[in-house]
Amino acid sequence: MLQKGDKAPEFRLRGLTQDGEKEYVLADFRGKWVILYFYPKDDTPGCTTEACEFRDAATTVSGKNAVVLGVSRDSIKSHEKFIQKFNLPFILLADTESKVCEMYKVIKEKNMYGKKVMGIERSTFLIDPEGKVAEAWRGVRAEGHAGEVLKKMKNEEQE
Repeated sequence: MLQKGDKAPEFRLRGLTQDGEKEYVLADFRGKWVILYFYPKDDTPGCTTEACEFRDAATTVSGKNAVVLGVSRDSIKSHEKFIQKFNLPFILLADTESKVCEMYKVIKEKNMYGKKVMGIERSTFLIDPEGKVAEAWRGVRAEGHAGEVLKKMKNEEQE
């Protein structure tokens, strides 16, 4: 289980922004704060709430030398629709094979309509400019979470 102070696991994934698709590597963001958030599925109620909160905080995030990376097991095509529908200004990464989800240990057994399924537990990792985990949140409640992450980042910068 990743904890505060651990080196964030490196990864390489295809991702998408409003500017198009490309490959991203966590190390590309060294020197910046990284808000790496894992969410279950594009365009579902909780995931949309969380994504829109990060969207609404985009100016604050960029002003803090930070980047938001959203990760789900959805395809690039699904991400494209999600980005367009909600005007999301940050990177969505497609972890279709669950490799990064497994590295960050966010795949959990969940109950969906009485059936047990393996899915992403909504989780966020705040990674500092040196590539270490500054904070980890698991079992996140979507509403209000972006503000909580920004508050923690502000506190970390002051220490």
